[in-house]
Amino acid sequence: MKMFGLTGVAFAALFQALGIGLFISGSYGAPAYVYPMHVHLSYGETDMQMVVTWTTYNSTDSVVEFGSTYLSNVVKGQVTKFFDANDTNGIWYIHRVTLQDLKPGMKYYYHCGSDQGWSDLFFFTNRRTDINWAPWIAAFGDMGSVNGRSIPRLQEEVAKGTIDVILHVGDFAYDLDSNGGAMGDAFMQQIESIAGYVPYMATVGNHENAMNFSHYKQRFSMPGDNQGIFYSYNLGRIHFVSISTEVFYYTQYGTAQIETQYNWLKKDLEKANEPKNRERYPWIVVLGHRPMYCAIADTDDCDLVRDKVRVALEQLFYEQGVDLEIWAHEHEYERMYPMYNYTICKGSEAYPYKNPAAPVHIVTGSAGCQELHDTFLPQPKWVAKNVLDYGYTKLKAINATHLYLQQISDDKQRIASMYARLVTPLGWYMRVNMSSTSHNRGCNSCALMLAKL
Repeated sequence: MKMFGLTGVAFAALFQALGIGLFISGSYGAPAYVYPMHVHLSYGETDMQMVVTWTTYNSTDSVVEFGSTYLSNVVKGQVTKFFDANDTNGIWYIHRVTLQDLKPGMKYYYHCGSDQGWSDLFFFTNRRTDINWAPWIAAFGDMGSVNGRSIPRLQEEVAKGTIDVILHVGDFAYDLDSNGGAMGDAFMQQIESIAGYVPYMATVGNHENAMNFSHYKQRFSMPGDNQGIFYSYNLGRIHFVSISTEVFYYTQYGTAQIETQYNWLKKDLEKANEPKNRERYPWIVVLGHRPMYCAIADTDDCDLVRDKVRVALEQLFYEQGVDLEIWAHEHEYERMYPMYNYTICKGSEAYPYKNPAAPVHIVTGSAGCQELHDTFLPQPKWVAKNVLDYGYTKLKAINATHLYLQQISDDKQRIASMYARLVTPLGWYMRVNMSSTSHNRGCNSCALMLAKL
């Protein structure tokens, strides 16, 4: 059932978030409490898996019917009853089904639910495994249900097939637990038209901290056995590593998590740097919510030399040859020059991102939320570009030696289409070519680069 272009479930979630009561029937006359909501995809443990996650307000079976032509395959999964400890009425049933033995590059159709009610029909294309595959990846953080400026553009890009995967780098809905979880419900329904068709890979942020990040842990299904707090996976020519920066700030949930994540992270990066792995996945990209560096007029840690994340992890990332670090948290866009320990490490003056001697940092937290924008400090020398437009980052590992990045402006779409901008690097629309051929970095090479500044 749809009203004004929205499903009845979307209306129910929105009305609940606004405190308005509403009862509505879902598909095939099923009452809304057994109708599948918040359908979203995520990568599984292997290249041949895709995980389908959805929510109901009452317990039902967890079933996905899928196929490349017909819905000829039936897979059953598990359902978890989730309580919101701060709201006695907050009860959700989270369904997870893992699709197995998927063929690389194959398009599949699916729906999920049970005999009590089925979702709409969705589809996805499974990731390819050949070295020539260069998927388009969208990355951003800090996108809320209110003022989520990037949602319409992301919906359009997914519908047109110009985005293959989403990386949401922390801070969802504002917040997932707000109003007894109703704001989280509204947000998850808003992104269903995105996340039901391409994997929606999540990284935890500070706005997910309530009840030891329980809404984040329950609503999303990420690879690994750490409830999505930290995990890694390979995609195209990139090894992605998603971490929690929040372990350094929410120590009321325990300090052992700091050591646990660090030990896992060190082991993961060492494995990624084994010759056969680095040859196959030459690019290492880290995703974390709170940045190591920023130039923002507030009191956040990234404005401080003793930033907790930087002190804990920068040396490890430097020594392990991490190429790109994608952050959010600040509601703006900043691209840094290659840097380590506040030292600029350009490849050269003419080509700062070619053979850099240190990681490149991107802050992309301007997808839109009710907290609006931050304010920049005077631009320091290590910031190559900063922009207050709403938008998101797109990246593509073209091959083993070139990684392509661009920043999409949701504001400027009113003037010129995104596709016209793709052919020209004018204004703040950014194109960077970075070589990954040098991973044995050292302070001496970085100092030599600095001598040329």
